[in-house]
Amino acid sequence: MDGKRYVLASGSPRRRELLAMLNVEFRVDTSRSVDETVPPTMPADQVPAYLSRLKAEPYMADLAADEVLITADTVVVLDNKVIGKPADAADARRILRNLAGRTHRVITGVSIGRPDGSLETFTDITEVDFDPLSDDEINYYIDNYKPFDKAGAYGIQEWIGAAAVKGIRGSFYNVMGLPVHRLFLALKG
Repeated sequence: MDGKRYVLASGSPRRRELLAMLNVEFRVDTSRSVDETVPPTMPADQVPAYLSRLKAEPYMADLAADEVLITADTVVVLDNKVIGKPADAADARRILRNLAGRTHRVITGVSIGRPDGSLETFTDITEVDFDPLSDDEINYYIDNYKPFDKAGAYGIQEWIGAAAVKGIRGSFYNVMGLPVHRLFLALKG
């Protein structure tokens, strides 16, 4: 990993925080916009990898010889359907009521682009078990944490993670938006 400069093409403050944990030098570049329309017949499990690759494509031609590009996309999947970011408080309530008392999957697709034009993509999956939540608990969380920029309408690192997540199978950091351990292995490999 020595001698490489990393480009994180993501506006997510959580992804910046997680990548910084690896103690690598990186810059954030969100200058290229991408139409994130997903083919309607695409299975939910394939959406994050598809979007991650889509986000990487506009940056690939401009990588310097010592740069490595990192893009990612995280989705929550319940009943084989992608649960996106809530549109508003009412949508967040609906989403959290659906997740309460159930197990869902958090899937992150990560793409690593290199100056030789190669683009490696992997997917990481974490299962999350939620305890039941009362309407008062859901309202408290939404009112105090405003989870409108988060897939599935929640951040596991916030109050709801401590109060309602009774277990996970897989990477905690994946649920935050970047499977740091898998990424580290891919970058050094």
